[in-house]
Amino acid sequence: MTDFTRRGFSLALGAVAFLAACNNGIGSRGPATIDARVDATLSQLYSEYPNTRQLETKSTGVLVMPLVTEAGLGLGGAYGRGALRVGGVTVDYYSTTKASAGLQIGAQQYAHVLFFMTDDALMNFRRSPGWAASANIEYATPERGETLAAETTTSLSPVIAVVFGQSGLRVGATLDGVKYSRIIP
Repeated sequence: MTDFTRRGFSLALGAVAFLAACNNGIGSRGPATIDARVDATLSQLYSEYPNTRQLETKSTGVLVMPLVTEAGLGLGGAYGRGALRVGGVTVDYYSTTKASAGLQIGAQQYAHVLFFMTDDALMNFRRSPGWAASANIEYATPERGETLAAETTTSLSPVIAVVFGQSGLRVGATLDGVKYSRIIP
């Protein structure tokens, strides 16, 4: 009979969790679900903010995150999954994770779309193992009735992020970072 210690049990439990995390989901319905959500998100974006179609036609690629859920109480985080489309075709799937720290409380959900306006910006994004959003992104958070014109921003920013469809309430002042990673859904 074998003697099972707490250390052995902990290692076995950790190994099971590690192996479960390695599941790549090949053959799952994940890609179809993400693509359907991306289609619905783009339809909503183009119907609510028609000028974003100009951004799409001028861009070399579009990363769509249909649903990002964010919550925080002192420390916070966010997570969402989406797809990268080039020429209207899904070429890769990505997740976004966000960490924040500071004075904050609440939760919210939103959608966001990254428009890659140059070939270099798109290639840098696709070649990196994990791409961190930084100062080279122009953020636009359109309000109802506000227009978003492509002419003023495309010459200034290689990547334009449009955040819309916010629901929930999150308040505070934080330092945060966002990272995009390629996934197999």
